[in-house]
Amino acid sequence: MSSQPTNEQWTGVSKLVSSFLQRPDAEPFREPVDWQNLGLFDYPKIIKKPMDLGTIKKSVMDRKYKNLKNVDDDVKLVWTNCMTYNADGSDFFILAQNLNKKWIDKYTKLLNDFQLNPDGTSITNTSTSNDRSNNKTSSTSNNSSGSATNGKISLDEKRSFAKSLYKITKEDLGKILVQVENKCPAALTKNSAEDEVEFNVDKLTSAAFHDLVIFVKNCTNNSSSSGNSTNNKTAGSASVQGSSSVANGGNSSVGSTTKSKKNTKRQKI
Repeated sequence: MSSQPTNEQWTGVSKLVSSFLQRPDAEPFREPVDWQNLGLFDYPKIIKKPMDLGTIKKSVMDRKYKNLKNVDDDVKLVWTNCMTYNADGSDFFILAQNLNKKWIDKYTKLLNDFQLNPDGTSITNTSTSNDRSNNKTSSTSNNSSGSATNGKISLDEKRSFAKSLYKITKEDLGKILVQVENKCPAALTKNSAEDEVEFNVDKLTSAAFHDLVIFVKNCTNNSSSSGNSTNNKTAGSASVQGSSSVANGGNSSVGSTTKSKKNTKRQKI
């Protein structure tokens, strides 16, 4: 469990968020999207949790976050929302993509400076905890089911995840691809000529994989409760090759709901 940040860590992350707020190219992300005045009436339907840098800065100053990871998650949500709403390849999509990469670099450096893991726990404390659990880990490492140990993902988990992609809508699949591109870009191989994205589960980190599993479960549960028809799942036709899955039309699945918004005048986070 991640611990409450120290005063020094609060100061560090506050300065980092402020540095992005002050960037000229981050101007569209400083305040909540005024979707009503901009006439973007589908915005609240597509973006379920709006977020902006100004809101994050205030929450950091008021110390409303439980840990640094929550701050990191919200900042990444700013970029993800923009890439979800705007068409792949549009100016705003590329801007958010670049800012996301810059944030990851700066935030990773911050964690290293404070000797913290991505979840906000101390690297020293984690090492001690791992030493204590070595015996328990070794006793389960020969489990024939191939369940995950030491952060590894079992083959059964990969197969189950790949099958679950058949059950989600093309819009949800597009959101998954955006998340993968943000967290583990090496897991995606794009083929623009054939409008295809190869999604290699083997290259996902354990944390990213389990986040996606939870996201897919929520999608399928929502789909079942709302009675979505299978006709909406065209982009979810994932085929399994070994432990990888291929999502046809994955690139266009993000933009398919936003093509008409590619030339709008203002930022649509």
